[in-house]
Amino acid sequence: MAQNAEKRDYRIGELIDSTYVIKSILGEGSFGKVYSVVDADQNTFALKLLKLWEVHPSIRESLVNRFDMEFETGSINGNYLVHSFDHGLLNGNPYIVMEYCPGGDLIKISKKRKLDLTTIAAHVLTGLGELHCHGKVHRDLKPENVLLKANGRYALTDFGIAGDRNKQMSELNLTDIPTHIFGTYAYMPPEQVNPDSGGTVLPTTDIFSFGVMMFQLITGLLPFGRLDSKDDLPAYLECAREGRWDRNALMRTGESKPWAELISGCLRPDFTKRLQNTTDAINFVPNISLVHASLEARMPTVKGSPRGTSCLLRIMHGEEYGKIYRLDPLVDSKKRLITVGREDPLVKNDIDIREEESKYVSRRHCTIEQEAKTGRWLIRDGQPASPKEWRRSTNGTYVNSTVVSDRGTYFHHGDIISIGDVKLRVEYY
Repeated sequence: MAQNAEKRDYRIGELIDSTYVIKSILGEGSFGKVYSVVDADQNTFALKLLKLWEVHPSIRESLVNRFDMEFETGSINGNYLVHSFDHGLLNGNPYIVMEYCPGGDLIKISKKRKLDLTTIAAHVLTGLGELHCHGKVHRDLKPENVLLKANGRYALTDFGIAGDRNKQMSELNLTDIPTHIFGTYAYMPPEQVNPDSGGTVLPTTDIFSFGVMMFQLITGLLPFGRLDSKDDLPAYLECAREGRWDRNALMRTGESKPWAELISGCLRPDFTKRLQNTTDAINFVPNISLVHASLEARMPTVKGSPRGTSCLLRIMHGEEYGKIYRLDPLVDSKKRLITVGREDPLVKNDIDIREEESKYVSRRHCTIEQEAKTGRWLIRDGQPASPKEWRRSTNGTYVNSTVVSDRGTYFHHGDIISIGDVKLRVEYY
């Protein structure tokens, strides 16, 4: 399928897949084109078409996998996410049918009226929380990817493809970045830009991007300087790495006192010192009490309580999306350790994670242990190399946004374990 993509421009009034009629073109980017469409009952949707004919055949399969993941992410039942309803193929090019948001994006809205910054911040952070508790990181948060729904909620869109694009961009020389996408770097934290930082993407990635976006909405500027062309990019990224953002621009708006603490906590270059999650961040939003009552969920969590003491790990992001690993059958009175690593014929782990597109999961990445006396589960980064030596992983292990050491971290129902680009949710049953 990925190799047989046919170029085709669809016209207004044309019937798509015997179901949807095109009403207008909403936008077009490097990878996709978005139409407004109606079904037989005159319900309006947005149809996003992946333009595979524009993509080199060598990366089409990877891009299609990411597009499928975007559909799955849009299927999350969240109040502040743009929902996916349907998907299919048009002449070898995948499409997704999504919720139509008539208010447009934040850039469009800001040109028409003054923004309600508190409401936007609360809705965006709640949407990010809905993603994070399902093991997802947006990776490309910016004003263009926040849309206004018909019910007045601001919602996140454009999942999946952005993360893949950002990883590819991080491997390019700055002079090789295509002009039409270099600006995405404006919102990326230092650890995402720097390829030496590995492939682990954490919720703190979105927290940084949120800080950049809110600074831009308040001041009309970017926090780390001008970014009008690729020539400005090296200086911009250096300021981001050093944490030198334009506090004076914020002060000149008169919004410095209520917003400075939040933005400062988001823009710290060291992700371990940044605000760690959306719960932390939302507490710093000015006048948050005024909109708390209207939020259907203060901060999302995994629905339901643990049903028992048995534990499983469910892949929420990765090439084996949805796969379940039950931990209890892997331990007994003599064996308390469970080894986890990338699937490799030369290495035998108790849990082998398939990762063919990237190699961010180490072959001997981490170790899970159940305490004999308490029955509690903990995870350690790395594995024993010998009776006297413990060898750490290349890219680290994280529970939620917290770094796991070789001494171990306890995990609980609903926690997200990140190893490389794979995320697993802890569930007790």
